[in-house]
Amino acid sequence: MNFNRVTHNFPPVYDKNSTVLILGTMPSPKSRAAGFYYMHPQNRFWRTLSAVLEEPFFQSIEERRLMCLRRGIALWDVLAECEISGASDSSIKNAVPNDIRGLLAECPINAVFTTGKKAHELYARFFPDLINDVCLPSPSPANRAVSDSELIKAYRIINSI
Repeated sequence: MNFNRVTHNFPPVYDKNSTVLILGTMPSPKSRAAGFYYMHPQNRFWRTLSAVLEEPFFQSIEERRLMCLRRGIALWDVLAECEISGASDSSIKNAVPNDIRGLLAECPINAVFTTGKKAHELYARFFPDLINDVCLPSPSPANRAVSDSELIKAYRIINSI
């Protein structure tokens, strides 16, 4: 495996009205190149979130960012940096967490969701004393064991907060 040391290169999405925090692990190469979350064209995150929130499927980064803020959703990743092979979460090593405590101090987050088992594992390891997360299925194109309809059903819990 070819490992690269990568650093999270764009800020979290949040404001003083954010009540829900959705955390991934580390942005994929496509997301780092675009400077925003879940930007691989095959990633199902934005289609799923749009369906759950009953919002249009926005294409632009700014529209997606504004949709999250309008709906009280903060987005970030558990990690600030790590060694990783491509976009493979299972390859992550030498991880350094983001300052999630600092973000939680700035807005009234009352629910944390992680997008996949690795994000859940890392959040639990680095932040065992913070709000317990709900582990959602990964929207990654590599996770096709979960159908689109099952993914939407699982993510609907976001609306109950």
